[in-house]
Amino acid sequence: MSQQNRLSTGGRVDRSRKVRFTFEGKSYEGFAGDTLASALLANNVHLVGRSFKYHRPRGVLTAGSEEPNAIVQLGTGARTEPNTRAPMIELYDGLNANPQNCWPSVNSDIGEINNKLSRFFPAGFYYKTFMWPKSMWMKYEEVIRHSAGMGVAPTEEDPDSYATKHVHCDVLVAGGGPAGLAAALAAGRSGARVIIADEHGEFGGSLLGDADATIDGKPAMEWVASAVEELKAMEEVTVLPRTTVTAYYDHNFLTALERVTDHLGPQDNTDIPRQRFWQIRAKEVVIAQGSVERPMLFGDNDRPGVMLASAVRTYINRFGVLPGREVVVFTNNDSAYRTAIDAVAAGATVHVVDTRKGPKGALVEKARSLGVDVHDNCGVIGTCGKKKVTGVDVMELNEAGDGVVGSSFHLSADIVAMSSGWTPMVSLYSQARGKLRYDEELSTFLPDHCQWANHNVGACNGDFTLEGALSQGFEAGAKSAKNCGFGDGAAPATPKAPQEAEEPLRVLWYIPSDKPLGRKRKHFHEFQNDSTVADIHIAAREGFISVEHLKRYTTTGMGTDQGKTSNVNAIGIMSGIRQIAPNAVGTTTFRPPYTPLTFGAATGHGVKELFLQKRKSPMHPAHEAHGAVYEDVGDWKRPRYFPKDGEDMHAAVQRECKQVRETVGMLDATTLGKIDIQGPDAAKFLNMIYTNAWLKLGVGKARYGLMCNEHGMVFDDGVTTRLGENHFHMTTTTGGAGRVANWLEEWLQTEWPEMEVYCTSVTEQWAVMGLNGPMSRDLLSELCDDIDLSGESFKFMEMREGHVAGVPARVYRISFTGELAFEINVPARYGLHVWNALIEAGKKYDLVLYGTESMHVLRAEKGFIIAGQDTDGSVTPMDLDMSWIVGKNKEDFLGRRSFARSDTSREGRKQMVGILTEDPNVVLPEGAHVVKELKDKPPMEMLGHISSSYMSPNCGRSIAMGLIKDGFKLKGQSFYVPLIDGATHKVTITDPIFFDKEGVRSRG
Repeated sequence: MSQQNRLSTGGRVDRSRKVRFTFEGKSYEGFAGDTLASALLANNVHLVGRSFKYHRPRGVLTAGSEEPNAIVQLGTGARTEPNTRAPMIELYDGLNANPQNCWPSVNSDIGEINNKLSRFFPAGFYYKTFMWPKSMWMKYEEVIRHSAGMGVAPTEEDPDSYATKHVHCDVLVAGGGPAGLAAALAAGRSGARVIIADEHGEFGGSLLGDADATIDGKPAMEWVASAVEELKAMEEVTVLPRTTVTAYYDHNFLTALERVTDHLGPQDNTDIPRQRFWQIRAKEVVIAQGSVERPMLFGDNDRPGVMLASAVRTYINRFGVLPGREVVVFTNNDSAYRTAIDAVAAGATVHVVDTRKGPKGALVEKARSLGVDVHDNCGVIGTCGKKKVTGVDVMELNEAGDGVVGSSFHLSADIVAMSSGWTPMVSLYSQARGKLRYDEELSTFLPDHCQWANHNVGACNGDFTLEGALSQGFEAGAKSAKNCGFGDGAAPATPKAPQEAEEPLRVLWYIPSDKPLGRKRKHFHEFQNDSTVADIHIAAREGFISVEHLKRYTTTGMGTDQGKTSNVNAIGIMSGIRQIAPNAVGTTTFRPPYTPLTFGAATGHGVKELFLQKRKSPMHPAHEAHGAVYEDVGDWKRPRYFPKDGEDMHAAVQRECKQVRETVGMLDATTLGKIDIQGPDAAKFLNMIYTNAWLKLGVGKARYGLMCNEHGMVFDDGVTTRLGENHFHMTTTTGGAGRVANWLEEWLQTEWPEMEVYCTSVTEQWAVMGLNGPMSRDLLSELCDDIDLSGESFKFMEMREGHVAGVPARVYRISFTGELAFEINVPARYGLHVWNALIEAGKKYDLVLYGTESMHVLRAEKGFIIAGQDTDGSVTPMDLDMSWIVGKNKEDFLGRRSFARSDTSREGRKQMVGILTEDPNVVLPEGAHVVKELKDKPPMEMLGHISSSYMSPNCGRSIAMGLIKDGFKLKGQSFYVPLIDGATHKVTITDPIFFDKEGVRSRG
C-alpha cells in the first residue's frame, strides 16, 4: 500500500501535489513538503543504511541536521553527492537516492559479517592490530583505505554553478525558531540591518513539529507566519531560509550556506547557482540554534525504528506521518510525554517506560488519562527484531539506577521513541571560542562567556519554554540593535505562550542491563561510528581519559554529525567512570563547518580559469605582438623568451643574454611583489623584518634585504626604497608576494600590535620595465629629460622621480643582472605606452626584449640567488656566504636568535657555491646530486645538489650553483654528478660569481 504510514489529515505537506522518487532503485510516492526521511517513513521504509564499522541495520533517528544514521548517496553521475542527511533533503520529483556503506544491497549486506566479528573490533583495535608484521604495512594500508570513507565521490566535472556573497550587517540571527524570529523582529523594527538565517525550508524551528503550541491564544505557526511576513517587508532585513550558518570566526565573521535550488532538483540553467556561500561580518550576533534531543543508551538501541521522541512527534505533526502503530516511549523526562500524547491522537497504541520513580507532572497525567500505560522506575534493557524493531525488554531499576532488579517483561513495539533530555546547540558559540559551563539541573553544557558581541537565546541558552524563548529573543534583538546605534534597547512585550511545567529529569548516562556491559547487547552512544558505552570503558581502562583522547580513541563525534547526539552522553559516561563532574571532563573542540559543506559552495566562482586566474601585465599586448612564449609564475603570465624565426628556446636565450650585456635589454618586471609601507614605526618594523639595518637609510635610497623566518632560514629577498621619512616601497619575489604580505600582517597584528605601520599591496598599481645593459642610460635619456641620469648624480641603489615618455615615473638604479640598469615604475594604465615608447626609441641602440629564462641566466652569471630556488627553507644567510647582510650591531630581527643554535653553525651545513663541469658544454640538470666518490651502485655519499644550472653565452660555457656540504672549504676540489641516464660528469667547486666579479658594470 502506498504511503501506508501517512495520516489521512494533518501535517504541513501539500497532499494535492504528489512527488515521485526512488530509493535503492524502487519507486515511491510522497507529497510536496516532505523530506526524504518523512517520505520513506510514510512508505514504511525504515531500513535506510548500514553503520560504518559493524554494518548494522540503521534507520532514521532524527528529523533534523543532527541525523547520524540516515545518510544517503543522493543523485547519480556528475551530480551524485555522498553523505547527505535524509531529514534535510527536501523531496522533489525524480529524486534518486541510495543507501551507503552496503553491498550488494542494504537488505543483504555482506559487510554484516563485521557485526558477527565485532568482539575483535573494539575501540582502538586499529592502533593495535596493524602494527606487525612490518612487511604487511602496505597491504594493511590498502585494505584500510578501501574500507574507509562513506559514500562515493563523483568522478565527473560538477555541472552546477555556485556563488559567493560578501555582506555586512548590524545583527545576524542564526536560527529561525521562535527565539530567532523574536530577535530579528526586535532588531528589525529599530531600523538595524538584520540577516536571519535558518537551515530549514520553513521558519518556525521546533514549532513546526508542535501542533499544540499557542502564542497569545492562537496557533503558534500563525504567529510565525506573521513574523516572517513582517520581516520580509522590512527594507533592511534579509530573510534566508534553507541557509545554515556554518562557521563563526574571530571579530564576528561568520559564514553561511544557502541551498538555492537543491529543493528543486538538478537544474539545467546554471545561471542560477545551486548554492550560495555567504561571508558575513556582523556587529552583533544572536545565536538561536535551539537544541537537540539526546538518545537513551540501552541495549541494541540502534535498530531501525528506534528514534528520538521529538523526531517521532515532528513526523506526526509536521509531515502527517505516524512511523509505527505500536509505540514505546522511553524517557527520563516529561518532554517525551508530548510524543506519547500526539501518537495516541494519531491512532497509535502507546506505552511509556520512565526511569523516574512516580512521575506526576501535568504531561504525565494527561498521557495516563488517554490510556497510556506508564512503567515507572524502569528501563529498556534491549530491543528485539533484526532489520526493524519488533519489541523491547524492560526491567525495574534499582535505587541508584546502576542495576536492574526483578524479572524482565516484554512490550511489543514497532517504534521506540526515546528521550534522555536536551542538548543546547552551542557549536557556533564554541567556534567563536565561547566558554561553556555545566548545568547540573539540565545535565548539559550551556554558554558562559565569549569575547565577541553575541547573545544566546532560547533552547541553546538552556530555556526550553516557548515564552522564555520569545522573551530572550526580543531582549537580545533590542539590545543588539541598541549596541549598533538603533533603538533604545527596550524589548517588545512578550506574547503569552502557556506551557505545562515539567518535573526534573533523572540523569542516567546509560541504562543497565541483565548482562555485563558489552556482552550480547551493545549500548550505542555514537551511532554513525559505531561507538559504544563499552568502548568508553575500554578507553578509560587504557588511559585515554582526556576528552580529546577519548574522542579519537573511540571516534566519538568524528562523523559527519560531529557528535551532536553523542558528545554529552560520552562526557557523562566518562565523568561517571572517573568519579568527577562532567565539567571537569571538559568538551572537545567544536570545529566548522556546523554541518557538511560542499566543495563547490566553498569554492564559489573560483573554478576553472577563475581558480588560477591568468594575471597579465599591462604590457601583455606588446608581448603578444613580439611573439613571446610564456611561463606561469604564480598566477602571472610572464614572457619566458622572445624567439625569432627558426629559434628554439636555447637559441633565443643565448641571443638575448649576449645582447643584454653588449647593448641594452628590456624586461617586464611588473610581476614583482610591491608593498607600500607607511607609518611612524615603518623603519623600525623593517629593521625587525630584514636581517640588515634600515633605520638610517636615507630618503631616495634603496637597499637589498634578506628576510628570515623565525628559525633563521632565508624566507624571501628584495629591494626596498625609502620614499619619505615614514614611507617605504618594498619589492618581493613574484611568487612570494602574497606570502610576504601575509607575513608582514601576521607580525603586525599578533606580535607587534603597538607598532603604527600600514602595509598595502600595490603590485598591480605599478607597471615596471627593467632596462639593463651598457646602453641603458643612453636609451632612457631619450625619453627622460627631467632626471639627471649621470653616474655622479644618480648613483647605484638610488631612486628618482620624474617623467618617462611624458608619464610620471619612479626610476630606480637597481640591477638583477649585474649590468648598468634602471627600473622604471609608472602607473599601470601607462605601462603599455611607456613600453612601446622604449621599444621605438631603443631601435637605434639594438634593444632586445628578454624574458625570465634569460633573466635567470644573467643573474646566475653574477651569483645572485633566487629565493625558493637556491634556498629551500633550510638555508641561512651565512650558508649563502652573505654574512655581510646580517646586521652585527642590531639588537634583534626575525631569526636572529636562531643563529645562536648549535645546528646553525655546525660543520657539514650545505653552503652555496659555484659548480663548473669538466666538459664546458654539459648543462647539469637542476636537482642533480653531487657525490664525493663514484660507486657501482647506490648508496653514495651525497654532498649536495644543483640548484641552478645554465649555458652562459657570456662566460662561453655552462655554469651552475648548488648547495654543498662545507662547500666554502671545498672550492677548487673536484667531485662527481651521476645522472639518472647513467652518465657521470666531473665537476669542480668554485666561487658562484662567474662574470664581472668586481661588480664594475652595475656601478658604471
